[in-house]
Amino acid sequence: MASKDASRRVVLKLSGNTLTGSGQAFDAGAIAFIAAELRAVAAAYVQLAVVVGGGNIIRGAAFCPAGPGRILADYSGMLATLINALVLRDRLESMGVPVAHYCAFPVPRMVELFQPERCLAEMEAGKVVLLAGGTGNPLLTTDTAAALRAAELGAGLLLKATRVDGVYSADPEKDPAAKLFERISLREVLQRRLTVMDLTAVAFCHEHSLPIRVFNYAVEGNIRRAATGEAVGTLIGSDEDAR
Repeated sequence: MASKDASRRVVLKLSGNTLTGSGQAFDAGAIAFIAAELRAVAAAYVQLAVVVGGGNIIRGAAFCPAGPGRILADYSGMLATLINALVLRDRLESMGVPVAHYCAFPVPRMVELFQPERCLAEMEAGKVVLLAGGTGNPLLTTDTAAALRAAELGAGLLLKATRVDGVYSADPEKDPAAKLFERISLREVLQRRLTVMDLTAVAFCHEHSLPIRVFNYAVEGNIRRAATGEAVGTLIGSDEDAR
């Protein structure tokens, strides 16, 4: 669903943990910070869709990693993403930011069912689009949902907001000698099984030639910088991009 505006259209994967703090599921300061960052992206005339995670409430894979209970745990996680999107929507609307809100499964009276054509029209109209419910299927992460939505909406870039500065050769929180990559190919991330993102999502992006930028969301202005094409964090792209 590409268009002439695809280079100014991005999908941001935002973890539920960006809304939390002090051991609570929600922190007013964290929510205000993220909302202000998204408002700055909209003000830069970038078409923005945000896939919201639910890890601050429940993460299905961690709560029940295997067995028949995993399916229901994942459904619970999908509902958590909807709660987070409602919280973020409320804050954005209170700031005067135009918002559209969709979910991968029907929730009458609360949110519209995701339809790519309508969602794209809302983005082109300048609204921040919130996408909840993951893919609508268990056993798939919201990382994979973000990759899928980016492809469906013809986005030019997938943004992965993290708490570290980008893609490292090892976990920087465990290995102080870990090297930060400015650029790396999707192929190499898969070959080295780097855990910056769900590898199913990375494989999907590789198949569809969709670049990913991984960056630290906690630095003020970084979401806008990443969305407008500035070289923050790590760009994961084609073999040519990585040279």
